[in-house]
Amino acid sequence: MMGARSRAASLALSCFALSCLAGMPAMAEDRAPAKGNPAQPNGETLTIDEKGITLTFPDDVAKLRIGGKLQLDFGAAGIRQPGFPEPFPENIAVRRSWIESYLSLGKTLELAFQYDFADPTRPINDAAIAYTGFERTLLTVGNMKEPFSLDQLTSDNNTLFTERSLADAFAPARNFGFALGRHGEDWTMVASVFGGNANTGIRSEGVAATARATYAPIHEADRVLHFGLAGSFRDLPRDGQGLSLTSRSEAFLFQRNFVDTGDIRDAASVGRVGLEAAYRDGPFLLQAEYIRTTVERFGGARTVNFQGGYVQASLILNGQGRAYTLAPTYGTTYATFSGVQVPEAARVSRGGLGVFELGTRFSAIDLDDAGIRGGIERDVTVGLNWYPDRNIRIVADYIRSHTSPSALQGGRTIDADTFIGRFQLYW
Repeated sequence: MMGARSRAASLALSCFALSCLAGMPAMAEDRAPAKGNPAQPNGETLTIDEKGITLTFPDDVAKLRIGGKLQLDFGAAGIRQPGFPEPFPENIAVRRSWIESYLSLGKTLELAFQYDFADPTRPINDAAIAYTGFERTLLTVGNMKEPFSLDQLTSDNNTLFTERSLADAFAPARNFGFALGRHGEDWTMVASVFGGNANTGIRSEGVAATARATYAPIHEADRVLHFGLAGSFRDLPRDGQGLSLTSRSEAFLFQRNFVDTGDIRDAASVGRVGLEAAYRDGPFLLQAEYIRTTVERFGGARTVNFQGGYVQASLILNGQGRAYTLAPTYGTTYATFSGVQVPEAARVSRGGLGVFELGTRFSAIDLDDAGIRGGIERDVTVGLNWYPDRNIRIVADYIRSHTSPSALQGGRTIDADTFIGRFQLYW
């Protein structure tokens, strides 16, 4: 009988086969933007390029863009200690298969909707509307990322490795709420209020206040020094569901989590503080974060504290560095680094070799405190990204994991060696 993940993969591949047919001409050749067609009722134009399918109406009345992504993961893993079950139930699976749509109305409204066919529990990602009528200011309402963690706010298309670091277990990610963001020449500030996720119930997870501020004392075309500070406080409902913090050892294919607090059913609130720093010099990028999470509990139980962080570095061997983007078109993804660009001459379809990027990372998470023994894990990752052409990325990561005794694993140390590959198509 076909498993849930297999059914999701089959559905994703079927849906994206149609989407890829529409998008492949963009990868085969660049098409110049079409001029207004007087035969059309409103003079609208249709463009197909590396950004997807775009329908544009004259005089900036409206612009609709349809894009998507497909991430297909494959790999193998081995646990050095005997007696553990097979780490991967499947050696190949669809990580994400998104359809995205973006609608601009005039010069003041931006709408976004993203749907993931590979996620049966939280298929709706961003579903938001933003008002851009104020200078350097964004007002956004909807389901989107809370403004917390440089790693989390970086697009899934542009992360250095197949998965974010272990410390991403503390990032609140996407929920439904309201955010106000503003930026200057070298700084950004975002304040927000969020409820629960649109997929699982807006009122089901209490209310959170989350804010992030960044400053770039060096902000040049090829050199950037970035600092960030973020904080979040969420008041949890007393409904018995509690709070669980967990991490899957930086590989989507693992069937079990190596560190896991289990359900903290008496959790009353969760507070997060995140520190971030990054330095880019041409093709070289160094990035680090530290996150501390505090869980207060009902009934006078002792407050527990958890922590995690990472340091990672990347080097683009034959291309330009990742650009630093201060402000998004909507939402809270301020002050992030974009993806790797493939110059015309480097494209495989033009006779080039593509662009290559090397990366390495050390990350750690500590889920042990005050009687809660979720485990302590440390991972070292090395990876190679190959961008053979625009809209295509092939990833190869090796991860060495060491997990100290966790109550959920019977107090046994876990040492794992993992290879993860990814084929990524996005537009």
